[in-house]
Amino acid sequence: MTDKPASTPAVERSGDAITSADADAVSAATPEAVSPIVSNNTDFSASEGYKRYVIWLLFAVYVFNFLDRQIFTTLLQPIKQEFQFSDTQMGLLGGLAFALFYSTLGIPIARLADQRNRVNIIAFSIAIWSAATAATGFAKSFSHLLIARICVGIGEAGCSPPAYSLISDYFEPQKRARAMSIYSMGIGGGIFLGYLVSGVVAEQYGWRAAFFVVGIPGVLLALLLKLTLREPPRGFSDNISVAAKPPPVAEALTALWRRRSFRHLSLAAALHAFAGYGVGSFVPAFLIRSHGMTVSEVGFALSMISAVGIMGGIYFGGYLSDRVACQRNDQRYYMLVPGIATLLAVPIALCIYLLPNKLLILALILPSQLLGYMYLGPTFTMTQSLAGIRERALAGAVLLLIINLIGLGLGPTLAGWLSDMFRTSFVTGGMDEGFATAQGLRYALCAVTLVNLWSAFHYLMAARSLREDLAAVKDEQETAAAARNLA
Repeated sequence: MTDKPASTPAVERSGDAITSADADAVSAATPEAVSPIVSNNTDFSASEGYKRYVIWLLFAVYVFNFLDRQIFTTLLQPIKQEFQFSDTQMGLLGGLAFALFYSTLGIPIARLADQRNRVNIIAFSIAIWSAATAATGFAKSFSHLLIARICVGIGEAGCSPPAYSLISDYFEPQKRARAMSIYSMGIGGGIFLGYLVSGVVAEQYGWRAAFFVVGIPGVLLALLLKLTLREPPRGFSDNISVAAKPPPVAEALTALWRRRSFRHLSLAAALHAFAGYGVGSFVPAFLIRSHGMTVSEVGFALSMISAVGIMGGIYFGGYLSDRVACQRNDQRYYMLVPGIATLLAVPIALCIYLLPNKLLILALILPSQLLGYMYLGPTFTMTQSLAGIRERALAGAVLLLIINLIGLGLGPTLAGWLSDMFRTSFVTGGMDEGFATAQGLRYALCAVTLVNLWSAFHYLMAARSLREDLAAVKDEQETAAAARNLA
């Protein structure tokens, strides 16, 4: 590509190690308490056009990342019918089985990404989760589905933490929330394609064929990313010298958790994800059970709505946060925007599950998604800003660990359990089995939605200490950089 830089004697192409004799001399003269320096004054360059290519390529990666987990949610009802599983079992497959490995393996993979080539890690991860998704189509039992979901979780654990770190190195702070939002729009793209594939492929050829269709192309995407995406030097967009090695994990985690704003924003995001994943896992089933829609009708309707609602909400959240925070010179808006949006989304969501009119319900899903997904860009941007430059992948993995263990791990499982509990209670009271199943899910979704009130509270609390914490991180980085320059 035209942007490919000439090689430099000071830093390897990956930006991860010092290779020249001068650097060795610096390392030898540096006290043990101060890590050797990796300078940003290298021959690496990236045009604005290449940066746009980078962010949209990573967006495509995240589309497949989310598509390969979303396709299971979209096809939950036909899978349940074929195997005669309970909602609790389906919630376990769609939630905890995936989230446990996706979340916990994110930490060691992120640590590796803070030390090694992030592009290689992402490319390898794409190949793993794509193969596991395709293999889901061969499942013959609950255990087969469980193993496939676990393998998808293992592969997808290597995507977002390295991607967050790459984005932070390519985009300067004042443009970072929008860049993070474009990447996170992959969620909407994955959901859109998931609904579309289920509505077209699954309806015509069965749910197994849908897993083959979405899994196999991922291998080609892994190859494209490996061949065209370049590894930038650490801290490339921050114009600050960076330590050659990240600090010990315990030290980095302690420093991150010491920030009160991070504790609040991580809990806010986890509770938001709890409600989002819990509800999202069963919305197609809700429309089928309570409003008599077919799989193809649900797939087409939700794909069109999600294309606008989810991607629009994610982008607008990042854009609005960047714009208002810069105009008012107040970084608290990176937490106030998602907090207010989350609060406003609750009454709209309750109307979706309680109103009887199908067309009105479908219309309300759009503003619900627009408001409900505004939290992603600002949340991950501030997480990167609250971490040291050599700890960004780790910080992203920590946030994903909290979000997914609480949100993805518990949300669908609890929603399924509540649905079964309400159904049993209604049947015991004399209600028809089919109607009880529909009503049980309806009230389970209402209960899970209310958790977003708790989430909004923590976003507003995070805003109170955000400026203080960001100033402390900046002072620490400048002090460390000055110490390395003097060494």
